Order: sequence, then structure tokens, then C-alpha cells
Amino acid sequence: MRGSRCLAALGIGAALLVSGCAGPAPTTPTATPQAGVTAQRESTCVVDPEAVLSARLPKTATDPMPTDLASEVDAAATASFALAAAPGAIVFVQTPEGTFSKAYGMADPTTGAPMATDMYQRVGSVTKTFTVTVVLQLAEEGLLTLDDPIGTYIDGVPNGDLVTLRQLSDMTSGVASYTFDETWLQTFMNEPDRVWNPQELVDIGISLPPLFEPGAEFDYSNTNTVLLGQVIEQVTGQDVASVFAERIFDPLGLSATSDPGSSAAFPEPHPRGYTLQSPTATPENPTDTTDWNPSWGWTAGQLISNGQDMLVYARALGTGQGLLDAETQIERLTSFPGAAGYGLGMGCSSGWVGHAGELPGFNSSVFYDTSSDSTVITMTNSDIASGDCAQSPTLLDNPTGEVCSSPATRMFVSISEALGNTFVPAPKQ
Repeated sequence: MRGSRCLAALGIGAALLVSGCAGPAPTTPTATPQAGVTAQRESTCVVDPEAVLSARLPKTATDPMPTDLASEVDAAATASFALAAAPGAIVFVQTPEGTFSKAYGMADPTTGAPMATDMYQRVGSVTKTFTVTVVLQLAEEGLLTLDDPIGTYIDGVPNGDLVTLRQLSDMTSGVASYTFDETWLQTFMNEPDRVWNPQELVDIGISLPPLFEPGAEFDYSNTNTVLLGQVIEQVTGQDVASVFAERIFDPLGLSATSDPGSSAAFPEPHPRGYTLQSPTATPENPTDTTDWNPSWGWTAGQLISNGQDMLVYARALGTGQGLLDAETQIERLTSFPGAAGYGLGMGCSSGWVGHAGELPGFNSSVFYDTSSDSTVITMTNSDIASGDCAQSPTLLDNPTGEVCSSPATRMFVSISEALGNTFVPAPKQ
């Protein structure tokens, strides 16, 4: 089944690197332009890492954005939202000149309730950035090293004596994603409210044949980050939700960010989410996924947040400020293969560092521009692609003559262009 490999992300993929999947995955892990060159190509995506670390947000950055710039951002967001297959969207933008925030469209098409900027969102694979950040913190404290083999912590992983925590973090481990498994896929689609425990997910992933020798290529795998979550719990002796809160949520003041654990509960206010990643969905009638249980993503994709928190977090992720020491952040900012690619738990393109997040029904882009100290957050209550998509399913009123894109990515690209540094995602099909 073609969809099973696409579901390596099941909507929680790394859109800056990988895209073009049919059916369940707007961001496919199979397109790997960086394959086989991760260790050989000098990282050049972030031009001046030292300058990024020392960037200090001016007081003007928290003021309302100047009218002229705000109008340009709003125009870009409005035009791209009109082409996106999403009922609603939330946008936050911060530059040294000021901050912009606005909601577009509807949170609930059935009632006509408008989207609002304070609404919570399932942020999908943005979770991976939190997981790898904690691993890097533990490495700073000498509780582990990135070159430790996963077999030191977890038994039964294929090539476990060779696959390192670093390779799990940058997706070069060769460990297959549990979402490649046909039985898992069918179970998930038939039982979207099922609670999955992490060991179930790992057992499925490590039962699959390795995709390649450790370090040889790139392939986006949720199993990698779930394994890292297990390492975090083993090393700290705490559940990962408590670790996230203690090490990231609380220090950064991310009061709207949470790990739902095994629960499908969704804080209010929140929008309804819609997808075509469902056996019952049709172009005329997408499936409402708001109450699907996100436990299948665990440390690869189950966090909840809002735009304001993600604005704070994205800048901390890019600069390391409040999260990592200078040496570790430099290592992270130079971990990308060549001029663009996926590094230690985040990606880089055109100097923008961050991550896309997708779950069925929800799509987010969380990125920081290392060249201008600017941050862009886009969130939509749909993961449905639009444009000239050869494989990805689209709605009946799908616009033609446009590049195929998931909704939050489309809006992010348009806004980045308005800011003067256009983000370039991989082509989506």
C-alpha cells in the first residue's frame, strides 16, 4: 500500500526536507536529496552561527509591527490563505521591528465560529525539536553522549550497537518508522481513538528491516524520536511530560504548551481539524479529526501549544537562548548537510531553522530566520494539500496553476517572501 510509507510522518513530517506523498502524508520521508551525504558536506545553511547565538531581541520587537510591514505580512497571509485548503489559520510574526498576529477564517465551519489567535493547536512533529533538545541538554550534563549506541539503552534495535543517538536525532539511523507497517496503518485508520504506548510503537518499528546501514542515508522515521523519548525517561528517571515541563515549558514560560499523555483531551479554545487522511474522507467531505488520540506520535508528535508560545519557542530553538549552551547550539546550527537539510532534531533552508508539524487535521510551521532575527508561526486546522498535486488528495474546489503545498507551509513561504528571505521547501506532489 503506497500510503504506509507515506505515513512515516502520517502528517507529522519535516516539510522543509521532504514532501510529495500521496494519501496520508503531506510530507513524505522517501524523498531524500541529502541521502548519503550527511557526514560529508560542510554545513552552510546558517551563515554565521556565532552571531545567531548573540542576537538580542530589541524592545521594539514586542511592540506592534509598523503599519507598512504589517500590511505586507497581512497581504501575504491573506493571499496564501485563499489558496490553502484550510478553514482557518493563525499567524504570528516577530521581527526586530515589531510583532504581528492575526487569525483568518473559521475554527469550526459547521457553526461558523471564527479562528482566534489564542486557540490551541496540535503541533505534530514540532514535538521532535523538544525531544532532541532534551537529549542535547542531557549530553551537556554528561548523562549521555550523542555517540552512545542506542543498544546501550534499548534492547532489540536493529544494528543497535552501531546506531547512535546522533543518528536517531538527524534521521540517518536507518531504523524504519513504525508507520511503515501495514497492520499498524490499518489499525490506526480504523481505531483513531486508540491509546498507544511507546513500547508498542517501538516494537513495531524495530520489527521492520533496517532501511540502510547506520549513517549511510537520510530517512524520516518516527521510531527514531520515540526511541529518544525512551532514552530520556531511562536517563532521567522521570516521565517525559515532566521532563519537558521542567526543562523547556517552565524555563521559557510556555504556559500554553502541554503533553497530553495518553489523552485525546484538547484545551479550550481550539479549532476543529479536518483531513483527507481517513478511509471515510472524500473531497466533498473531509473527516473531522479533532478528537483523534495523538498518543501514536508520543515524543515524535503529540504536543499541544498555541501561536504565542511557539513564537517564543521558535526563537529559543534557533538561538539556543534559554535552552542550550553556546557550544551545543553551534553544533546544532552546523549539523545540517550542506546548504539545506535536516540536522539535530530540526531542519534548515535558506537560513530558516525549525520544523513543520502535521497530524491529520492540523498543520503548523515553526521557523526562525537566522539571518534577520525574525520568527514566523503559521497554524491551520487542516493538513490538506492544495495546488497542482499529482499524488496528494485535494478538495473539490482545489486551485490549479499553483505549486502543490500543505496549508501552513504555503502561508509560511508567502510570509517569508514578504519579509525578504524566501523559505524554499522541497517540492510537494
